[in-house]
Amino acid sequence: MLTGSCNCKAVTWTAQGDIGQPAMCHCVQCRKQSGHAWASGYCDEADLTINGDVQWYALTETAKRGFCPTCGAFLFWKDHSEKWISFSMGSVDGPSGLKLRMHIFTVHKGDYYDIADDVPQRED
Repeated sequence: MLTGSCNCKAVTWTAQGDIGQPAMCHCVQCRKQSGHAWASGYCDEADLTINGDVQWYALTETAKRGFCPTCGAFLFWKDHSEKWISFSMGSVDGPSGLKLRMHIFTVHKGDYYDIADDVPQRED
């Protein structure tokens, strides 16, 4: 089980069940939303309990992003066609025990940094 929250604690969440190892997304949307790359773990949507008022924004027709309307923290990403939901690793309260499994959308990464670890990379 993992717990998490936004900066102002108006939104909290609990993930249970099978929690997936996180990926680091370097796509333009995640970079603009988070200010850099966005790391997220995931679980079945039924295994995520969200407390508080989450504002959802559908940036594309295929997915939506959830954030706290008070402090603006980017907390969730949900593909409309999938049963799982991603949660921000930065919002996890305390140690997660998880390890980064992959970098995704690396073809879109910013030119101001290099990916210098041994974690697998996927261009899309």
